[in-house]
Amino acid sequence: MIALLLAGAAASLTPPQLDPQPVTIGEQYTLEAIGAERTVNVILPPDYDAEPERRWPVIYQLDGAIRQDLMMGVGLMRWGALWGRNKDAIIVGIETKDRQRELLPPTADADEQGNWPSAGESAGFRQWLTGIVKPMIEARYRHDGTAYLVGESAAGHFVVETWADAPDLFTGYAAISPSLQWDGEALSRRLAGEGETIRPQIYLSLADEGGPTESGMERLLASLPATQPFCFSDRRTDLVHANSLHGLLPEALQYLVETDANWLAEYGLILRCERRGPTRSEAQ
Repeated sequence: MIALLLAGAAASLTPPQLDPQPVTIGEQYTLEAIGAERTVNVILPPDYDAEPERRWPVIYQLDGAIRQDLMMGVGLMRWGALWGRNKDAIIVGIETKDRQRELLPPTADADEQGNWPSAGESAGFRQWLTGIVKPMIEARYRHDGTAYLVGESAAGHFVVETWADAPDLFTGYAAISPSLQWDGEALSRRLAGEGETIRPQIYLSLADEGGPTESGMERLLASLPATQPFCFSDRRTDLVHANSLHGLLPEALQYLVETDANWLAEYGLILRCERRGPTRSEAQ
């Protein structure tokens, strides 16, 4: 009797013969920039088709290929939207192929030149991103007129450089553990000597990098005018460079595409700004 019951149970658990269906999470374009083909991945909000009159912020995520940081970025953004931590948005993932070439400016440092001989074409990559990709996205998708640039490490340096040299290209910026040691901390040295210039809001952070990365960040922070909207998250004691993007992207999105949710602190969804400037509305 027991054997018959077990046989019947096994038969009832036979999996159905179903044809799998693909799971589509977005759309992909292949474009050429500074001599290399690369993908641009567009991930739309779940309600994009259901709400045809609605318009959305756009987040441009550097190192945004499927085999890079795209899936993590989309997951963290969507998770934040579910909790009301940040607004839902269109994610545009920008693939990088040679990060030092694409994301960093030229360097006069002999060691950096030897280690990364192809480095130094960030200006050309920026021109492609803002002259080709951004207009294409704005023409094809329902955006609300706001656009945010997010990057970490070398991509974080690209974010700060874009914020410094062409601030009006984006509504806001997030540079997580930016490589401000590059070229003898040249970017922060330049900004420290330029005087009072107010730019769009920027989220900055530092993990355990130390050395010239840390001194470059401190110099940058000291150079910010009193009315500059910014948030600096100091994680030197609890994050390392390898996990700073994972740990801080939710905060960066909370700062950039903020909501009016009043329950976030109750659930531990706190925006840590050890140093900060006025909010975007206060600065306007």
